[in-house]
Amino acid sequence: MEEKVRTRNKYRKPTTLRCSAGSRCSLPVFLWSLAGCFFMLHLYSLLPDKDANAGQLQTHPGRLFLELEEVEEDNIRIPPPKGKRSPRAAQRRPKKITTLVDEFLDESSQLRHIFFPDLKTAIDPTKDVGNDSFYYYPGRIWLDTEGNPIQAHGGGILYDERSRMYYWYGEHKDGPTYRAHKKGAARVDIIGVSCYSSKDLWTWKNEGLVLVAEKTNETHDLHVLNVLERPKVVYNGKTRKYVMWMHIDDANYTKASVGVAVSDYPTGPFNYLYSKRPHGCDSRDITVFKDDDDSAYLVYSSEDNSELHIGPLTKDYLDVTSVMRKILIGQHREAPALFKHQGTYYMVTSGCTGWAPNEAMAHAAGSIMGPWDTMGNPCVGGNKVFRQTTFFAQSTFVLPIPGLSGYFIFMANRWNPADLRDSRHVWLPLAVAGAADQPLEFGFGFPLWSRVSIYWHRRWRLLYRSE
Repeated sequence: MEEKVRTRNKYRKPTTLRCSAGSRCSLPVFLWSLAGCFFMLHLYSLLPDKDANAGQLQTHPGRLFLELEEVEEDNIRIPPPKGKRSPRAAQRRPKKITTLVDEFLDESSQLRHIFFPDLKTAIDPTKDVGNDSFYYYPGRIWLDTEGNPIQAHGGGILYDERSRMYYWYGEHKDGPTYRAHKKGAARVDIIGVSCYSSKDLWTWKNEGLVLVAEKTNETHDLHVLNVLERPKVVYNGKTRKYVMWMHIDDANYTKASVGVAVSDYPTGPFNYLYSKRPHGCDSRDITVFKDDDDSAYLVYSSEDNSELHIGPLTKDYLDVTSVMRKILIGQHREAPALFKHQGTYYMVTSGCTGWAPNEAMAHAAGSIMGPWDTMGNPCVGGNKVFRQTTFFAQSTFVLPIPGLSGYFIFMANRWNPADLRDSRHVWLPLAVAGAADQPLEFGFGFPLWSRVSIYWHRRWRLLYRSE
């Protein structure tokens, strides 16, 4: 692998400007004025957010702005094929060209250690690692305070103001991977939903299973042979309850429902309530978003993953209302991760290719109920294949960085379909700033919101210990 090259973002395409034939405006003057406006807006977005919940974190804005937006490149060379083929055999059936995605999906690939580094390189917060303290290594094994790999896949993070603690919820997949039938997808039996707590987003304590599978009652939604995916937890200040939403399905993915559970405490136990098809529609990948006014929304893939649906939850967060909007119709998007910045709603989604990685897309809207517009691929750095595969990962959540307006942590999973318990966490910096890459159908041909950028880093640091 070549040494990393740090450079500024050279992958951004210029935003074009469409002017009508009868326009009397001076194009150069207008462009310079527009650039000045974007520069001032960018400076404003870099101001610390006074309302952010900083918790126990300390950040150094000046240094972070430079570090997070640096671009790292990766040039991974595919090794030559094993063995030789006779010219006659090659003429009868030309060999398929092996791609980097093929190597990623091949558990016997010579590049396996690049995508799934072994335990020797694990992130271990319990050890004095000197200059490696508080560094994230996307794709490496990440250990909790007990020295075990963190099992919190497809989940999200809740910051609890009462305990001033971060809670990371996700699927516990520490079981054997198998297929329910010959054509079935790789799966792990339901074990439950894990919870980890942290004050610094780097050192995580295992709080155990907060929602546990049902082993005996085969009719129960949480029976081990069913499917539980993408759990998300929000806190309801009026009821003082922690509410968990999740994707509930059967082994054949025909139930296509959401499940709801509730608890008095962030560390559970959660009491499972029921499952249903929201708004009478099939539902698979889901997320829940809590807005500034404490209203909450459910977002889910529907109509065989061909579109997304979004609708508000009831005031107690325990059900959906009758209001629903269909968005991104016909775009076949899943794994929604929704966030908000300066009044604009943003979302990162994945394509629908099973466990195989694919290209992420960023979307934006002035209202959470839409209309939503697609702004293009937000990935920056790595190489072309990295960007087209979301760095060989899939979106699951976007977390605001405390005290840094416009900066977020993009949380994703690098799935290992051969051994799902060994799927990896990919955390990367995400910034909302600058002009969007792809002009939209507005009067002057550009969107009103800023570009979403997810920067590739093999190693990056965000947090510093409190003095």
